[in-house]
Amino acid sequence: MSALPLIFTASWASGVNAYAVVLLLGLFGRTGLSDSVPDALQRTDVLIAAAVLFLIEVVADKIPYFDSFWDALHTVVRPAAGAVIAALLAGQDGSLPQLAVGAVGGVTALASHLVKAGTRMAINTSPEPVTNIVTSTAEDVSVAGLVTLAIFHPLPAAIVAAILLLIGVVLVAFLATRIRRYLRRRRQRRQERAAAAT
Repeated sequence: MSALPLIFTASWASGVNAYAVVLLLGLFGRTGLSDSVPDALQRTDVLIAAAVLFLIEVVADKIPYFDSFWDALHTVVRPAAGAVIAALLAGQDGSLPQLAVGAVGGVTALASHLVKAGTRMAINTSPEPVTNIVTSTAEDVSVAGLVTLAIFHPLPAAIVAAILLLIGVVLVAFLATRIRRYLRRRRQRRQERAAAAT
């Protein structure tokens, strides 16, 4: 079976939490549960780095407003990780063109990253921190669950990832007013800080 469903799911998940994807895929390959994981993701140094960065992201992603700053920092990281993971998985498959699959992986990761970042901006218009924690935990569980499902049942996992991506895009469009409000508040805070500094 083609590796495309696994690649699509891993790319979607990379846009949400790239470090978790690298860590999970690496562990599945390292433990012998999957032979479709490239050796590059199973290396000890890669697994250690992914685990440390994953733990940092678990905390950073649950802090209101800081999570949006974290997302902004990862606007390049997550799509790049999605592209690299997709290219590595395509290379492991051997029948797919790595460059084209890498581009698709990067675009898919960028789309899911933008959905995540937009949703978080909308959530940050609410003053309480509980929504951030619940949303972040749901994202972590979704990434872990879908990557695990993709290892054993790639096609159903890809279908679920595609549905989640579609729902996310619709949700962000629906929340556009709240996202604009968040951006306006952020701009006002910057202007107030600049005025206070002069």
